[in-house]
Amino acid sequence: MDKKEQFIETIKTGYAFKGETIKIGAGMLDGEVISEAEIFIPLATMNRHGLIAGATGGGKTKSFQMIAEGLSDASVPCLLMDIKGDLSGIAAAGTLNDKIASRYQKLKMDYKPTTFPVDLLTLSNQKGVRLRATVSEFGPILMSKILGLNDTQGGVVAMIFKYCDDKKLPLVDLKDFIKVLQYVGNEGKAELQQSYGNISTTSTGTILRKVIELQQQGADLFFGEKSFEVEDLMRINDDGRGMISVLRVTDIQDRPKLFSTFMLQMLAELYAVCPEEGDLDKPKLIIFIDEAHLIFEEASKALLDEINTVIKLIRSKGIGIYFCTQNPMDVPASVLGQLGLKIQHSLRAFTAADRQVIKQTAENYPETTFYKTADLITQLGIGEALVTLLNEKGIPTPLVHTMMCTPRSRMDVLTQSEIDSIVDHSKLAAKYNQVTDPDSAYEMLTAKLQEAAANPVVVPEKAAKPEESTLEKVVNNTVVKSMMRTAGTTIVRSLLGSLGLGGRSRKTTTGWF
Repeated sequence: MDKKEQFIETIKTGYAFKGETIKIGAGMLDGEVISEAEIFIPLATMNRHGLIAGATGGGKTKSFQMIAEGLSDASVPCLLMDIKGDLSGIAAAGTLNDKIASRYQKLKMDYKPTTFPVDLLTLSNQKGVRLRATVSEFGPILMSKILGLNDTQGGVVAMIFKYCDDKKLPLVDLKDFIKVLQYVGNEGKAELQQSYGNISTTSTGTILRKVIELQQQGADLFFGEKSFEVEDLMRINDDGRGMISVLRVTDIQDRPKLFSTFMLQMLAELYAVCPEEGDLDKPKLIIFIDEAHLIFEEASKALLDEINTVIKLIRSKGIGIYFCTQNPMDVPASVLGQLGLKIQHSLRAFTAADRQVIKQTAENYPETTFYKTADLITQLGIGEALVTLLNEKGIPTPLVHTMMCTPRSRMDVLTQSEIDSIVDHSKLAAKYNQVTDPDSAYEMLTAKLQEAAANPVVVPEKAAKPEESTLEKVVNNTVVKSMMRTAGTTIVRSLLGSLGLGGRSRKTTTGWF
């Protein structure tokens, strides 16, 4: 058996699966596309998470756009984080050109331009379905994490949430939270001290400053009603295809805390809402996070801890998370080690540091006799990648140099009129884009303070003390009190000495004995 036949046999055996699959390309050997060496991803293992990495321009974003299309066809919903702004085109059919025709000729496949069912989501004022959550839904722990509070300040936040629960004060948006912070630090300080303990004014001031910092990054747009229900990310279209939700976050670089806030809430909500599923034939939801290095560079420690925890636990909920980034080293090692699918596009070696990264990257892939992995990573063309994944038994498949399929949808942005049309006809937009501001903590406390100002409490004058008797005058005299303390100390000292306990004097608030 020659090298080519051995390669075909290895790939066919390694990428043969029993359940449903998505074809992502064909293997390459010595620069030649071997169309018989088809590369598939089994749907049954897509909840094992993944990484799509490579230098700018290598085609990594288009790879996960193509995979999202295959998932939609297989009735699996997806959420795409569109940070560069070019993923909205998945809602429109692609256009055949010479480069695509040449690629599909090598793959021996037919290119069929296709549109996919899409909802455009937004965290800001961009056109799309508005994503919101209430402060109450965050709870004290997540709120403390996103604000970066210490344990003492976190305890104050927990106390505030408890007070609001007890007094039926809904925390809907940030102005509710700010109003309560101001109240407990001023007019309501005595009330809370009586029932919940002391609250430091310094702590409430620090928390307030951190909330204002969050506001300055646009968090007012996120906190509020109507809350987004994560179940709406897991919808199937009328024709049986999975809905693709594209979250437009092109301004993420300027708003890291806003994105961290969203990620924390969404991951926590998904984990809380979704039941344990065990091993499914295909996942319930796949989340693709493009330009993930921006998240890991700017994210708070709370977000990193949350992602690490969710990666470990959410697989059993039938949910997979895929990170798309320029360099595999951008992803923390604790997360990287849990990613089952790896698609590595080209890396460039311009410096000694780059070469070291490439060497480390190559060592993370299965050994192969068909390639020199470290050399090949720098020689991959656009739309080519090294691929390995977990088979249905959880065993890594052979590493293979792959000519990737291209997306069948548009590989470019939608026009504004196309965006307007999608949002205007969206069922989710009709559900969530109506802004509501119900009576909550802000309105209730404001009314309470206004009522208190209009009806001040009259404090009765103290009654005159009755005239002291001669005995009381003597007892209350300061000179007499001093003499009595001295006499008492002498008596106590004598008693302790007689009991054998007066060997050493001990200081008390009244002196030495």
